[in-house]
Amino acid sequence: MTSQIEKKSRDFITTQDWSQADLQSMLDTAAKLKESPYGEDLKGKSVALLFLNSSMRTRTSFQVGAHQLGGFAVVLQPGSDAWPIEFETGKIMDGDSEEHISEVAKVLSRYCDMIAIRAFPKFKDWNKDRTDYVIRSVAKHADVPVINMETITHPCQEMAHVMALQEKMGDLAGRKYVLTWTWHPKPLNTAVANSSLLIATKFGMDVTLLIPEEAYLLDPQYMDAAAENAAAHNQKLTVTTDIDEAYSDAEVVYCKSWGALPYYGDPTAEWELRQNYRHFMVDGPKMAKTKNALFSHCLPLRRNIKASDEVMDADYCIAIDEAENRLHVQKAIMSHLIHPE
Repeated sequence: MTSQIEKKSRDFITTQDWSQADLQSMLDTAAKLKESPYGEDLKGKSVALLFLNSSMRTRTSFQVGAHQLGGFAVVLQPGSDAWPIEFETGKIMDGDSEEHISEVAKVLSRYCDMIAIRAFPKFKDWNKDRTDYVIRSVAKHADVPVINMETITHPCQEMAHVMALQEKMGDLAGRKYVLTWTWHPKPLNTAVANSSLLIATKFGMDVTLLIPEEAYLLDPQYMDAAAENAAAHNQKLTVTTDIDEAYSDAEVVYCKSWGALPYYGDPTAEWELRQNYRHFMVDGPKMAKTKNALFSHCLPLRRNIKASDEVMDADYCIAIDEAENRLHVQKAIMSHLIHPE
């Protein structure tokens, strides 16, 4: 039995589990690592990366990051190059899954010092998916820290987002931040939108959520948490369907598409709403209404669907900076989990 399982450190599943001071400490570490990328914080350490869904930036940045800090990342794709895994408790395993997460997590805990997982929701039953049961099952059975590489939240992405904003703006408190729904031909995961609300309010920004109609409100657990975060900074979370109101005086515009939760699992019915809102795409005229706002997106982004070429190619677009910062913040997160203060 290896020493890392003697005491489990804190997991990084959602930024809401961490104080602003803790998150800022990681961001400060990330800034140092951006200036000096190589180190030995993970020397002799390893991280298992479980990908239940495809990835480009997440996989690359975690693998490169572990290497730059002297560690090793092993990539596993259950159902492809690893056995299919069952995550539900009490399941009669007569389907495709060959082993249960209770064994997988325990075994990986004896091989590796951290476990990270990317597992999108199933888009069948939101009442089930909203519990984030896949990563919670990993964390329940693992004896080492667990990192969220995107489930129904995407905390690593939003740490990179805040880092990019701080690099451009400094202190974020009180800055008008607009999270706008944008069009896409199909309903997508709410993870980045959920995390965006959590992190922006956590850092005291004046947050506006722009949606086409009430059906596109995010889950109450995230709306309520964001409102509480905002109140702690003497701010409020504003929700509007008015494009002009939202963009007016905005200092940050962050766009993301997501599915309407009342139609979760029924994309045909959801389309009847979605087809009416192509005009929510972020374009030059909308950005002109802002207070010289920065624009970003988590990527990947369909150009001239979610945002126009004009916006993506503008000097105010920091999407590439944000993507780069995935590398730095994830190194900082791994370092903090391995060396908790």
